[in-house]
Amino acid sequence: MKRNLQTLKLAGLFSLAVAVSACSAQKKKEAEKAKMAATSAAKPATPKKEGGLKPYKEIITSKAKTDTGLFTVHYLDGKYYYEIPDSLFGREMLAVTRYSKVPAEDGTYGGEELNEQVWKWEKRDKQVLIRVPSYTNIAAEGTDMYESVRNSNLSPILASFDIKALSKDSAGVVIDVTDFFAKDVQALGIQQRTKTQFKITRLDDSRSYIDSIKSYPLNIEARTVKTYAAANPPGDESLGSITVELNTSMVLLPKVPMEARLNDDRVGYFSRKQTDYGLDAQKATVTRYIARWRLEPKDEAAYARGELVEPKKQIVYYIDPATPKKWRPYLIQGVKDWNKAFEAAGFKNAITCLEPPTNDPDWSPEDARYSVIRYFASNIANAYGPHISDPRSGEIIESDIGWYHNVMNLVRNWFFVQTAAVNPAARMPKFSDETMGQLIRFVSSHEVGHTLGLPHNFGSSYAYPVDSLRSASFTQKMGGTAPSIMDYARFNYIAQPEDKGVVLYPGIGPYDKWAIKWGYTYFPNKTQEEQAKILNKWTIERAGNPLYFFGAQTGNPIDPRSQSEDLGDDAVKASTYGIANLKRIIPNIEKWTYEEGKPYDNLEEIYGEVLNQFSRYMGHVKSSIGGIYENDKTYDQKGAVYTHVEKAKQEASMKFIVDQAFQTPKWMFVNAETNKFNNAMMVDKIRRMQVGVLGSILDFARLARVIDNSAQNGNNAYSIDELFSDLHKGIFTELSTGANIDVYRRNLQRAYIERLEYLMTEEQTVPQGIPAEYIARFVGTRIDASQSDIRPMARLELTKLQSDIKRALPKYSNSILKAHLVDALARIDLILNPKK
Repeated sequence: MKRNLQTLKLAGLFSLAVAVSACSAQKKKEAEKAKMAATSAAKPATPKKEGGLKPYKEIITSKAKTDTGLFTVHYLDGKYYYEIPDSLFGREMLAVTRYSKVPAEDGTYGGEELNEQVWKWEKRDKQVLIRVPSYTNIAAEGTDMYESVRNSNLSPILASFDIKALSKDSAGVVIDVTDFFAKDVQALGIQQRTKTQFKITRLDDSRSYIDSIKSYPLNIEARTVKTYAAANPPGDESLGSITVELNTSMVLLPKVPMEARLNDDRVGYFSRKQTDYGLDAQKATVTRYIARWRLEPKDEAAYARGELVEPKKQIVYYIDPATPKKWRPYLIQGVKDWNKAFEAAGFKNAITCLEPPTNDPDWSPEDARYSVIRYFASNIANAYGPHISDPRSGEIIESDIGWYHNVMNLVRNWFFVQTAAVNPAARMPKFSDETMGQLIRFVSSHEVGHTLGLPHNFGSSYAYPVDSLRSASFTQKMGGTAPSIMDYARFNYIAQPEDKGVVLYPGIGPYDKWAIKWGYTYFPNKTQEEQAKILNKWTIERAGNPLYFFGAQTGNPIDPRSQSEDLGDDAVKASTYGIANLKRIIPNIEKWTYEEGKPYDNLEEIYGEVLNQFSRYMGHVKSSIGGIYENDKTYDQKGAVYTHVEKAKQEASMKFIVDQAFQTPKWMFVNAETNKFNNAMMVDKIRRMQVGVLGSILDFARLARVIDNSAQNGNNAYSIDELFSDLHKGIFTELSTGANIDVYRRNLQRAYIERLEYLMTEEQTVPQGIPAEYIARFVGTRIDASQSDIRPMARLELTKLQSDIKRALPKYSNSILKAHLVDALARIDLILNPKK
């Protein structure tokens, strides 16, 4: 019992100790809880996360720099955030990436477009996606093909972003877009062919950065600088890299697209191609919508009565604040000159240009609400006129014309070599401000035309008879040297010194007025098809009138009417006048380019321009050889679409080239002028000019058209054997008489043999990067050379040459001439009997 009692006592003492210990721990715990509660009371309560997202204030702190606009853009700690309102998810936005700045030797210009896409921002669970919808294949909602087309046009995902937080009012989301713009995203960077050209391997993150992202009411502008590691960079190869500045402009498209206008190849407009599966045409129909501004009359009743009416929304351009003040009035006038064309469409004061506002801190040339003529302090001799248009309808949303300072030197050179023979204002190294101002006005009008939707019309300048361009009354009545300022008509090189008062400049002409009437006339309450019928009727009424002819831009013209830098309806006659003026300029170059205390750099530059202008004349003439007139027509128009150039014109063109280019043009060598600069390479300059002309005549595509002409028209065609015979007699004239063969002719004769070898051994090539639909326009007729008559004719010509040279060789005793002829025989033998 004692033992048990002792045990109980010990157990009781242990229980008491545990109880006391537990009580102390409880009191300590309650004290700590009270302390924590007191501490919590001193701090604001942490809100609960919504859906696992962080609170807005944790992402966008008070240190963030915020820019409000289309999206709210935040910049914080080196990161850029977009705050996207829910209302803009699913809206179409056009994203255009362009070069802002490029390396000096890149061969591209700042302002050139790299990529264009439509973006749709889509919210999905905890992510935001950018989808890229396509408008290549379409079918209207409600048509039988609508679902099928939609199922075959899934919009690819360009990028995805984690949602970081909801916006303050929970009516939007916040995402981090830093990597999207800073990394090498192909849609926002340089193109793959450029990467291949410069052997680019990767983006160097350490030398790349986001320069700025700015938000405006209708657009966001993201400017980045990207450096790429490159094994073959432009410029300094030791850098092993290329750095470019890029700008991606994202513009909100209208919620309701403008009524689209169908393109017509007989009238020139930039257009977008679509394949419409919803039309009742029993096939997929390719349609094109022209690019144009949305112009609607303020007073529709007055417009319907035929009165000139102001538009609801005027087309407005602004001058870049960086533009020198003395040139601003001419740039402004170049824009306003288009009002006379818009009057043909029933609008007055349709377009204007304003000085930049001086009292509006929010005005920016990058704001998509403003179209701006941007002035760049650059030695690039160029200007460009792009536009941003809605791919759904063709509506032009905004345009920024790029104007490089050195374009003045370009037009100075053109104006000098094309008019100095008849125009004292051009006979000086630095033009007066008024003369240069008028040249700037001309270029301004041309570039504005592009921003209105008009491409180059290379066929316009053919409309005027050559001798009419020597008439003061005719050129003043027509308002310039061609019916369209959108041609590369340039200045009046046809006018001769006795032609007083003749107009020397291109201007807004009859074709420009017609094109604006066709594209911008307002048709209320008429369907697209009804409009097309009216426009077709107008077009047919003007068919056959050269004033309204449209010839698309081409790099290798098949139609001799549609080419660059030409004037008048007869290239031989026009070029004869032009060469007569060049012969007047050459002896006066030193006097007309004189600059006290300066070296002869200007003299050398202008002399080079004279040679270039001469080469242009040869190009204008040779286009008739193997040429085909192309007159686009519809079923309701009679007559042929394609017609070969007349035989007599082709023969006259070949004779002109033989006489002017292949006979040594000794008038170019005036030692009193040309010995003022390094003319040691004069022989090679002439060689390159002659080789260029010869190569363009003996071109696979041209020769194929000559063969085709004979097949269709027999003896009425200028045949390939006649062509080779004329070249043979013109280039090897001396062989029949034993006359001297000067160094220029020897070079030409060797070039002729080499070109025959090219025809014998090579295949027709197509430059890389040209879309299939443009190959015919910029390359020419496609043929299989190995299965045509070209190679047999080249072989026969080599055989004839071989015989003629062998007969002529005994007539020559001069060692240089004998060496030339012996070498020619060896070259021919090697071509005809290649060593294995």
